Amino acid sequence: MPLTDRQVKAAKPQDKKYKLADEKGLYLEVRPNGSKYWRMKYRVHGREKLAAFGVYPDVTLAAAREQRDSARQLLAQGIDPNATKKAHKQAGKAAAENSFELIAREWFSVRMADKSEGHQARTLRALEKHLFGSIGNRPISEITALELLPVLRRIEDKGHVETAHRVKQVAGQVFRYGVVTGRCERDPSTDLKDALKPAKKGHFAAITDPKEFGRLLLCIDEYHGTPAVIAALKCSALWFCRPGELRHVRWDQINWDEKRIEITAEKTHQPHIIPLARQSIEILESLQPITGRSDYVFPSARGASRPMSDGAVRIALRGMGYDRETHTAHGFRATARTLLDEVLNYRVEWIEQQLAHEVKDANGRSYNRTQHLKQRREMMQHWADYLDQLRTAAASNNVISASFGRQTG
Repeated sequence: MPLTDRQVKAAKPQDKKYKLADEKGLYLEVRPNGSKYWRMKYRVHGREKLAAFGVYPDVTLAAAREQRDSARQLLAQGIDPNATKKAHKQAGKAAAENSFELIAREWFSVRMADKSEGHQARTLRALEKHLFGSIGNRPISEITALELLPVLRRIEDKGHVETAHRVKQVAGQVFRYGVVTGRCERDPSTDLKDALKPAKKGHFAAITDPKEFGRLLLCIDEYHGTPAVIAALKCSALWFCRPGELRHVRWDQINWDEKRIEITAEKTHQPHIIPLARQSIEILESLQPITGRSDYVFPSARGASRPMSDGAVRIALRGMGYDRETHTAHGFRATARTLLDEVLNYRVEWIEQQLAHEVKDANGRSYNRTQHLKQRREMMQHWADYLDQLRTAAASNNVISASFGRQTG
């Protein structure tokens, strides 16, 4: 007679384990400690084996019978159900080890280690907020473009088009890492090239009018902030390097004898030299007694063991009334690029080199870090002197009207 739910529930433990038979080989094994296990004996290829279907009450009588019937169907085809179960378990384990989230975190630790804190934070946020919840547990080799598209559409439908494009870009980088490490065969995000609304082409806001920039320099002089933040603001204008590069400048990267800073460019990862004008030297010398115990020239207000946060300069600019639509920390680069070219008439390749952009000569070869260093040193001093003039003009509510000859050096 087949078992009933009442019999299964009422079965009491005894001194030794015993069995309650159901039908078609299924039985309930009751152990002395009260545990109840579903089992089925079967024969395959002439050998007797035992299949385990779980523990009651987690697995009900009905669920155990479903597993029994599935096992009998496999046996009818000459397939060992235990071997099939083991294969599925191993496949599941392999899928978990090759999940999108696991590979994404591996990619992040390998490829993002040398990126700025801000870039790392934005990338991790894109992964954790938009991708892990939807496709994080999926085997990376099984994810298709049609599976990724709804994830991006949800972001786009909220009006965050640029974010959708950024998340797609991050996903693509993870897929490509999966390809080169042998975990998937291709990047499905490439199939979504024209699937999203076009992102608006934007640039970091920057003041390029000399008179207005002079007023900004005057505001920086009058800003009531920490010495490190004030110095960072001034040096942002003087050096026009990338904000992440400025924040991470260390005291041991300053070559006092040669009056220059020697760093690695954030984008190209190539050695880069920032010649220091007299004004820059004065700022650094006045700052050294304050932050000199830290490795960083501009340390964090929360602890000297780490660099200034990526929001420090931005927050200071906002405090002076300059929002993201007017002038940004990155905007100092555009200001210098425009005024050095259009007002001070310096050669574009010198400016581009100083911006740490990749610049190639007539033969298509990239300039090295010391190329045109003499001219760039003179340009940086001229730039610092010009900023002093803009500041003075702003203080007297006047505008500089001067003609600077083109530099041909």
